[in-house]
Amino acid sequence: MNGQFTFVDATAIVGYLAALGVGDAYASSYLAAVPGSPHGYDVADPTRFNPDIGTDEEYWRWIARLHRHGMGHVIDVVPNHMGIAKSSNPWWLDVLENGPSSRYASFFDIEWRPIKDELADKLLIPVLGGQYGEVLERQELKLAFETGRFTVHYYDETLPIAPDTYPQVLGEHLPSWLAEHAGPDADELQSILTAASNLPPRSSRDAEAISTRAREKEIVKRRLSELAGRSRPVRALIDCAVRRLNGTLGAPRSFDALDRLLNAQSYRVAHWRVASEEINYRRFFDINQLAALRMEDPAVFDEVHRLIFTLVERGAATGLRVDHVDGLFAPGDYLRRLQERLPHPSYIVVEKILATGEQLPYEWPIAGTTGYEFASVVNNLFVDRRNERALEDIYRRFIHDRRRAHQTFADLAYKSKKQILHETMSGDINSLGHQLNRFSERHRHFRDFTLYNLISTIKEIIASFPVYRTYVNERDPVSDHDRRYIREAVRCATHRTREMTSLAFDFIERLLLKETRVSTPDDCAERARFIGKFQQITGPIAAKGIEDSACYVYNRLLSLNEVGTDPTVFGLDPADVHQWMAERQRQWPAALSATATHDTKRGEDVRARLNVLSEIPGAWKAAVTKWRAVNRRHKSDVNGWAPDPNEEYLIYQTLAGAWPSEPMDADADDRFRQRLIDYVRKALRDAILDRRRLNPFLQAFLPFQARVAELGVYNSLAQLTIKITAPGVPDFYQGTEYWDLNLVDPDNRRRVDYDNRQTTLEGLQNCGSPAADCARELLDLRQDGRVKMFVMARALHARRAWRAIFEQGDYVALESSGSRRDCVFAFARATPHGAAITIVPRLIATLVPDAAGPPIGRPVWGDTKIDLPPALRSSTRRWQDAFTGALVDAPVGSDPSSLDAAAVFERFPVALLVPASA
Repeated sequence: MNGQFTFVDATAIVGYLAALGVGDAYASSYLAAVPGSPHGYDVADPTRFNPDIGTDEEYWRWIARLHRHGMGHVIDVVPNHMGIAKSSNPWWLDVLENGPSSRYASFFDIEWRPIKDELADKLLIPVLGGQYGEVLERQELKLAFETGRFTVHYYDETLPIAPDTYPQVLGEHLPSWLAEHAGPDADELQSILTAASNLPPRSSRDAEAISTRAREKEIVKRRLSELAGRSRPVRALIDCAVRRLNGTLGAPRSFDALDRLLNAQSYRVAHWRVASEEINYRRFFDINQLAALRMEDPAVFDEVHRLIFTLVERGAATGLRVDHVDGLFAPGDYLRRLQERLPHPSYIVVEKILATGEQLPYEWPIAGTTGYEFASVVNNLFVDRRNERALEDIYRRFIHDRRRAHQTFADLAYKSKKQILHETMSGDINSLGHQLNRFSERHRHFRDFTLYNLISTIKEIIASFPVYRTYVNERDPVSDHDRRYIREAVRCATHRTREMTSLAFDFIERLLLKETRVSTPDDCAERARFIGKFQQITGPIAAKGIEDSACYVYNRLLSLNEVGTDPTVFGLDPADVHQWMAERQRQWPAALSATATHDTKRGEDVRARLNVLSEIPGAWKAAVTKWRAVNRRHKSDVNGWAPDPNEEYLIYQTLAGAWPSEPMDADADDRFRQRLIDYVRKALRDAILDRRRLNPFLQAFLPFQARVAELGVYNSLAQLTIKITAPGVPDFYQGTEYWDLNLVDPDNRRRVDYDNRQTTLEGLQNCGSPAADCARELLDLRQDGRVKMFVMARALHARRAWRAIFEQGDYVALESSGSRRDCVFAFARATPHGAAITIVPRLIATLVPDAAGPPIGRPVWGDTKIDLPPALRSSTRRWQDAFTGALVDAPVGSDPSSLDAAAVFERFPVALLVPASA
């Protein structure tokens, strides 16, 4: 939701979503954000709705429309950080104005005693596009006066001037002016400035002083506003002072007064690059415009969630989605407080990335995650692991880089995280190191560690961390999982840095595991603070180092380079997927099942296409070899040939995955080319996509891409069917009713044509009988994407009709036999009162090597059968395919029985068998 998709727009599509089979509208944050925000995750004021999105009345009309259609609503909660850009955040502006004495100083995670003494009780504000002195003398920092307050403007940023420095603004000419303009107005001005000078100091942490300053500073501003409004001499004095402080171009000394005024504030404006080393507020990752909150503070928790709780109490929400839960100091405590404040046990899911083999903490009072791990597991089902070596060899030979050729992904991830630690977040690490140094200096057992040694050791451990974070706290024992992850990180770090002494590694390991001896409550609190801060920073380093760095460099198979996916896991056997699904049903049956989100790097159907490459390594090798040859003439010499081979390999995969399904006219072709240029701006050359002249590359590329796209269709329909019927709550990202060929945001935030989708859905609802003919017709016209909407709608309506089966049914893995047994994936959801069976194809290129047609019928499936266990046969005697309407009778008898795959896939490439009506 944003200014281009508002509450009014959301209201208009409720009927369409309900008809599609959607049960809940799950929206991005719509609380007041930075003006013009395209996504809402930069909340600037959580106490009101985003005016870009709509009014209170428009919001409640949307909610009422949802309720009339029997739909719920999942609210997105953003507790970790706030947007501070464009001077849109009133809490942040109060901190800038009043420093540590601000009522909101404790809301933000600020280090008021930072490493650099000059920043004591100041905030570093890295917003300048050049060096401070140059910016100042170019008059880009301009003082202004309006409504009783002085401010400094820098483009779209407005910074407050502290009221106690107002006398400094009026400067040395004030005494003579007061003498010349003796009278009531002069007396009032002098009284105002005296009150301003006597405000409690900005360095005060005393609660009474903070309250007094908050009240009295506003009185100062109000009195000054009234005086300037009625007294021309006073306004003339102010205007003259402002002009004087704004200096004269070409006269550097004329800016001295403004420089002194700025230095007297509780912030220091600086070049944006300074942030990497000296920033003293925690950010969301390395984004300077997103300041982190101290959600562990009850006052912060209450204020940030005040409107959210009101919406829940008024019935607007059926669930909450918590953004970036790993950024919080104590996620478990936060989630417990959240549940306690809600009117009843509520549906809560958290955005949390799980590493391979990592378990979500079972004690968290939530329904599960937003589903990145689900997307990873399902995606890997369609990757042919038998060809891992072949794809590896093709990639290494193509990039012909000996250094990279012998580099594992683990090595690359480690180096990428070290680069992030050094280049963009070194200030955060230095602050953590100084915190640890202060702790160690107070104890004779630890004081011999040097500051440099501690910082270096922290960096090595974080770069070697196997998961995004741990959850150690001072109250509970360290879990077995966290103990294993911490020890593994230290072991790997020690192995990588044999030249460093192991003493510092041992010290930090024992500290993180709470095994160091502490003798006072203050020591316990300091240890807990270090552990919490350490845990808050490992996640951003992992995300920036792996997702945003290594996954754009390690390009073996791009469908595996996804949020929450381990690129080294090349395919999963059906048995492994069955085991994972069964465990999910036992532990997290209501977690979200996602295949696309606003954070995914590639659309779900782009990945479905790219998975095909794992099945056809020979054809892929021949194709990229030819493409490289014909495109060699389009490379440029920019300190080496660009794009380099690794970038070129990424481009070819991106084109193979994202090329539009339907034929493009000139305008569509231009739009797609621009999307690709935006995606790989520094690598892609227009020439390789230019249709205006003979293009050997496109002549070679398009036939291969058409084959990949054709096979990808069936991967897409299969993963869609699994998502809707497997354990969990299926989650659909906007616009994915058609083929989702989006790339990373903002490409995946483009406006969705809901009018077109509404018309399509109405057509599908009236497509006639028998259903098999409709399904086959859509399959024949699969390029237009309607077949995907058909599968989505039919499966969702089946899920709704047999809700108990899909929400409460056991997960039953079904085995296959016959010549194509490796190419089918089947499972049942079973209760004592009925069952539903999902059967989909996989490894499609093996089934239809020439991509001549869909994977249906006896010639494709031969003797392949799906075995049915006795319990399943006894629960349901007759099924009906939700897509074709065909009736399927269960075999009878005591011997193991099966379904004939050729019969199941007679007319359509995926099957969902539900209990047939009597």
